[in-house]
Amino acid sequence: MVTRTVCQVLQRRFSSATAALRASPADVRSQRNAVFSREQARQRALYPRIEKIEVSMQCPGLEGTLLVMNRGMSTPLSCAQHLTEHYVDNSALALVDGEPWSLHQPLTHSCSLTLLTFKDNDPTIANQAYWRSCSALLGQVLETAFKEDFTVELLSTVDVEATAGAFCCDVVLDPQLDSWTPSEESLRSLTRGAQQLIHQDLAWEPLVVVPSVALEVFSHSRCKQEEVEQKASQSPTGTVMLHRCGDHVLLSAGPLVGRMGLCSQYDVTALHSLGEGPWGLQRRAQGLSLPLHMEAHHTVWRKLMQRAGRLVEVPKPEEVTPPTSEQPATNSA
Repeated sequence: MVTRTVCQVLQRRFSSATAALRASPADVRSQRNAVFSREQARQRALYPRIEKIEVSMQCPGLEGTLLVMNRGMSTPLSCAQHLTEHYVDNSALALVDGEPWSLHQPLTHSCSLTLLTFKDNDPTIANQAYWRSCSALLGQVLETAFKEDFTVELLSTVDVEATAGAFCCDVVLDPQLDSWTPSEESLRSLTRGAQQLIHQDLAWEPLVVVPSVALEVFSHSRCKQEEVEQKASQSPTGTVMLHRCGDHVLLSAGPLVGRMGLCSQYDVTALHSLGEGPWGLQRRAQGLSLPLHMEAHHTVWRKLMQRAGRLVEVPKPEEVTPPTSEQPATNSA
């Protein structure tokens, strides 16, 4: 009995010491923002002089229109602002020389430019970026939905097709929440959090970085560092793409749409338990959304919501090394 009591006391002291050494979620966000801002400023400083580039527009009705823009400073959104409000308000993504390109990513050379909307004859690329952006928004909501003394670890990006019926975000919550079962009210609360962010209409700022920068950004997350290394090894350029929205910095599988305000109907539909993984009890949050100016009748939406509540099966990522006691899994280092 005495031995058990001593063990319990030591365990509580150890837990308290660990919590005291652990960076708070607010401190982690601040550190990630600082590294992102520093690298963003460094990249912008690579273009100290204003140099002109020619941008050939390829949008329907604008073929052959030539814009003279500033190298390393002007973005596809800057080009849209030289056209009409229609392109500013409705563009979701761009193609630069045929490659998907964020609206906020600076142009570095003379190029052809196509502005994509959700109502194009073939909106596939814009829809893929939108689905990915909805997942990013869900991750941002989850990261700030709990009290500051609870850690939230966003796992490797789950990039699924819209045909899956729901977008996804895999997460490991603080071990203190392992026994928590989300209720319908919990899902509604997450939905309200997403809608509040959408109302702010924040931009998703892109930043392509070398792995060492990304590893510094995610220095508190061994899981994210594993993902950085994996994505860098698969990238032809050896770089990875980050995005920042407000104070949330994420690692993305590709470009996101220009701003949160492009999301319209948006609901968090499920939070499934996937069982124990390398980083702890893994859960899959899911949701459903439609972009601005595209709404579904409430009866259709209800059926889509039911489908989006069913667990989305995705291919398992490559096996990663489980964290050790020297390498915490959560953003708690």
